[in-house]
Amino acid sequence: MLTFEQFLRDLTAKGGTINLMFEERLFGLVEILHRVADMFTSERIPYELIGGMAVAVQMEQVDRDAVMLTRDVDIMIHRADLERVKESATRHGFHYRHTAGLDMLLYGEEKKAGKGVHLVFSGESVKANQEPNPLIAPEQILVYGKGVSVVPVADLVRMKLNAWRDKDRVHVRAMDEVGLITPEVEGNLSPELRSRLHHVRETE
Repeated sequence: MLTFEQFLRDLTAKGGTINLMFEERLFGLVEILHRVADMFTSERIPYELIGGMAVAVQMEQVDRDAVMLTRDVDIMIHRADLERVKESATRHGFHYRHTAGLDMLLYGEEKKAGKGVHLVFSGESVKANQEPNPLIAPEQILVYGKGVSVVPVADLVRMKLNAWRDKDRVHVRAMDEVGLITPEVEGNLSPELRSRLHHVRETE
């Protein structure tokens, strides 16, 4: 696993520039992601990284300079595995918390929900008018030296267009600008979601 200090040394050796606040925040999220990924892997609990962190990981595969900072780590699991997750959490330094309708894992003594791992359940709609998001076949992507199960781009784009919040439209535009939304990805969208994609391209 690449540490923040190693990253800084490598970048300095290459003569690159760095935004310390951005990189330090990103590495903090990566550290939590690595810890929770280790937990799910060792306990053999299916999961996939979704949300803004998944956008960052997928974008980094093609253009690291375009990566945007996100606030937290979102993980999709099966609802049936929640009790196993709660039990496993304590063995891996996490504790489970449910507040304001959110299920999350907090590491160590952390109490702030904004710094937790937010759990989303496959096959369940976040809002009544949204399509359910299934956990099907995540990709294994090397994230700073550690393999992580990440939602494939096509499913990620569909999730973002389905959620349709301001930040989701920003994520869609960013993925489109780096070429992640290919004609194949677009062609597999429903007519409604394809219309939303066109709206993002034309107006934002």
